[in-house]
Amino acid sequence: MSPLPEATLVVVGAGPRGTGLLERIAANAPELLPDRPLRIHLVDPHPPGGGRIWRHDQSPLLRMNSMAEDVTMFTDERSTLTGPVRPGPSLAEWAADPAAHPPYAPPADPAVAAELRNLAPTDFPTRRAQSAYLDWAFRRAVADLPPNVTVTVHRHTATAVTGPADGPQRVRLASGAELTADQVALTLGHLGSAPDRPHRELADFAERHGGFYLPPEFSADADLTPVRPGEHLVLRGFGLAFIDLMVLLTEGRGGRYRTGPDGTLAYLPSGREPVIHVGSRRGVPYHSKTGYRLQGPPAPLPRYFDATAVDTLLTGDGPLDLRRDLWPLMAKEIGFGHYHELFHAHPERTALPWADFLAAYDRLGWYSPELAALLAAAVPDPADRLDFEALDHPLDGLAFTTPDALQQQLRTYIAADADRRADPAYSADLGAFHALLSLFQQLPRVLASGRLTARSIAEDLDGWWFGFFSFLASGPPGFRLRELLALSRAGVVRFLGAGIRVAADEAAGVFRVTSRSLPGHVVSATALIEAYLPRHALERTRDPLLHGLYRSGALVEEVIADATRTHRSGLLTITPADGRIHDPTTGGPHPRRIALGAHTNGRAVAAFARPRTNSPGFRQNDSAARALLRALAEPHPTTPPPPALATHH
Repeated sequence: MSPLPEATLVVVGAGPRGTGLLERIAANAPELLPDRPLRIHLVDPHPPGGGRIWRHDQSPLLRMNSMAEDVTMFTDERSTLTGPVRPGPSLAEWAADPAAHPPYAPPADPAVAAELRNLAPTDFPTRRAQSAYLDWAFRRAVADLPPNVTVTVHRHTATAVTGPADGPQRVRLASGAELTADQVALTLGHLGSAPDRPHRELADFAERHGGFYLPPEFSADADLTPVRPGEHLVLRGFGLAFIDLMVLLTEGRGGRYRTGPDGTLAYLPSGREPVIHVGSRRGVPYHSKTGYRLQGPPAPLPRYFDATAVDTLLTGDGPLDLRRDLWPLMAKEIGFGHYHELFHAHPERTALPWADFLAAYDRLGWYSPELAALLAAAVPDPADRLDFEALDHPLDGLAFTTPDALQQQLRTYIAADADRRADPAYSADLGAFHALLSLFQQLPRVLASGRLTARSIAEDLDGWWFGFFSFLASGPPGFRLRELLALSRAGVVRFLGAGIRVAADEAAGVFRVTSRSLPGHVVSATALIEAYLPRHALERTRDPLLHGLYRSGALVEEVIADATRTHRSGLLTITPADGRIHDPTTGGPHPRRIALGAHTNGRAVAAFARPRTNSPGFRQNDSAARALLRALAEPHPTTPPPPALATHH
């Protein structure tokens, strides 16, 4: 019997998503492709593992917003997969003894090696440390591949994919080389887009008047050198991108922090900093991450927003609205996580036995007056109750007569948030966080059902929900808020408040900024940065491969339409079950192309996850890997690949 011909897979994108897919291929190949030789071409101009976002080549000042023990690239006993679970260490576990986890290779950067030696599980690592972990995770995935699978790494940009649905695919590289494949996977990670019209107009204004404007950009890639020392700069946005920019424009320019005898942090300017004015819709920074663990037993999640509840929601054919139909169950689930921790870890601050409280809580709807009465009776201190409206809009109804009054209010608010998130006495906040993460187990099912209205997807899901989730759950380490307070006291950072508006004053050649928090007050600046990450828009994508496919009509942007609205999300349409790209020529899934990640309507939250959270991203990787392997097991004709540029196995 003649040997089976070699199958070929090209994976475009070698960051965490591509690495995660490779890990799932290694786990599933013994079952689904036991005998046929498979060559995998991994294409990315950046180092495999970290990719562009998590590459080593970025400022050592930039850190993760997760503790080391909360980052993993591996499935575990909580993962619900079709394929096999292959446990692996978290970042903290790996750093504790990297030589115990082959293939071991010491980090080339001595500073990273020293950081890893001293890394505590509750530390917030540098992004360079995460880059080292991802580099190792990639090398482990390659080492775990069975002998019939080899990997070739191409440090180039993929510029085009061509080929018929029923024939070999050809992937063109910027080097001019061409790879021929049976299957192609696009694991491109976070992508930028060319500026839209409002951003272009602001850029043109700044150029005409000798100012500076930066549209949404990934912070590590941003060129901040045109921002002059002492220049008045507006940062529009108060999330993680703001934190990164704050660091790069202050400590990154030679400033330093000093702790005084009373424990207060002070900032010592270098003189090269601009004057940073910051504001946003809410007017406050993202809530800081907690710096402790749960004090009580973990809540048995999910309880209310589970598979049974979603089955009930999806019964029938009527449209669904996230805020009306889903949010009451989602909010109750978050509340369950919050109060479970409060009653079990801090029972002295509750007035009912847990069993009695839970029996009543089970019966009542989130917005019912009876639930409000139950919470008031069972949880005497309002500071221990969960109030989403107050959390979401902390400056609503507040207006200040002077800028100094606003500065003092924001310092008080930020200090209180940093203190609370550092205090295990308020570990109910962490209980709510765990429940918040659990919601992503079922949200993809609702989205895949096609039942959410176009308005609800545009405004509630892509708009409010993801923003609210990030505000509560994706904030910076607490020490960053302490640094922000020090910068405010030093006069380097000035708060603008909520609901800011920016106008380009053509006569004066400056940006004029106002806010709801300071009626009648105007700030003038010669520099403006959009301090938030770019959202991918397929029609304006900067990725050359996607750009070419979109322009040629080989891709479909997700468009949700109903009787009242049409919403263009800017995302690539795929089949959520296995990542197959929607083929506009047939109206169905493309048999040879898949895509995974943030640029797709799979709306993956992250390519790595907290341990034991049954990550949806890992489930997507597993489903896609199995679909690829099943397809590669079929007897497609294969053209021999070009000579290898670099081989790992």
